Amino acid sequence: MNQRLNIAICSYRSAPFGGGQGIFVYELSKALHDLGHHVDVISGPPYPHLESSINLIKSPGLDLFSTFNFQDRLKIFLDKKNKSSDDWFEFISALFGGFPELRTFGNRAKILLNKSSYDVVIDNQSLSYGMIEIQKNLPLIEIIHHPITKDYLYDIQFSKSIIQKISKWRWFSFLKMQKRVSRKLKVISTPSHNSKKDIARDFGVPERYISVIPNGIDHKSFTPMQDINRVPKQIITTASADVPLKGLDFSLHAVARLKEDFPELRLVIIGAPRSGGHTERLIERLQINQNILFKSNLTKKEIAVEYAKSNVAIVSSLYEGFGFPVGEAMSCAIPLIATNVASIPEITQSFAELIPAESADAIELAIRNIFNNPETNQLRADAGRMHIIENFNWKKIAKLYEDLIYKTIDEFQC
Repeated sequence: MNQRLNIAICSYRSAPFGGGQGIFVYELSKALHDLGHHVDVISGPPYPHLESSINLIKSPGLDLFSTFNFQDRLKIFLDKKNKSSDDWFEFISALFGGFPELRTFGNRAKILLNKSSYDVVIDNQSLSYGMIEIQKNLPLIEIIHHPITKDYLYDIQFSKSIIQKISKWRWFSFLKMQKRVSRKLKVISTPSHNSKKDIARDFGVPERYISVIPNGIDHKSFTPMQDINRVPKQIITTASADVPLKGLDFSLHAVARLKEDFPELRLVIIGAPRSGGHTERLIERLQINQNILFKSNLTKKEIAVEYAKSNVAIVSSLYEGFGFPVGEAMSCAIPLIATNVASIPEITQSFAELIPAESADAIELAIRNIFNNPETNQLRADAGRMHIIENFNWKKIAKLYEDLIYKTIDEFQC
């Protein structure tokens, strides 16, 4: 089979700058379109930035997580005309600390796709009940970047009180749905062999239903910039602040120790802290305010510029299903320090300094090593960029998805 297909990519939220979902949707839709297919993206808010050739079909939920102020949320709900049962569920669930967007997006997508003419539907990890219904009528591929059981595990581990643990339990209550749905899906794709193993174990999905297709890295945007000088002792990390899974605390503790010998040290964090949250309090307590700079809502080119200015990149995650920051730093040929966990070694191979997770000591030692041996580490970083280009380019990844799509369509028609 080598025909032009009508493809729908579903994404319950697709923020173009925060997290990897918006990036993934943009890159996958573009790559499949470049192969000659027609691609529509069905997304809830926040909506993705897409190529002009890609059609965006908005599935407007209430978007209650654009604010955490009750009065603002109440106004959003009251202003919604012709409220559906999903609107009511979304408001009440969020009111009691849940995260209902996955479930309600699936229900809305089911209605949008009813009697549609798509050849295949790709769902970006909603794992919602609506996907089971869609699968009855259309070939469906479910993308699971990693099982969210891992996020839940670390959020509970780092919760300081019973109240926090109860709050996390309520937030992650959607996991029961995701486990049930995943066992009824016929085709699942995940970006790493480690995620395949974890999905099989945590969700109870037979491995024969799970294909491994890595994510691609945009090596043309994330590229070395020889005309930009590196800022002395600047290091960079990408982290959703206040999310324990990203391990930012350990990098901050390492900075606090290093600043004694390198007072000019600066850590640029691609992301934004929650106002008054744990990360801001920790930075204050460690007295490293002058050494930390947050930058958010950056374009790919602007992020690449920050890499070009930096001497070291850190990925201190406790777990990664794939980890775009790993590949992006390597693509920019920046010496990389990364934790030796989950899928990260699959991506880095021998082209990064791999360290144990949850260790500020290891991060500190690795940074000192790169500062003291810049030429040797730069040679390894240059080789790492070639590794990314050869193994994680989107043209190659899109062909793997195309093969899985044709196979899924064939099996659906049998």
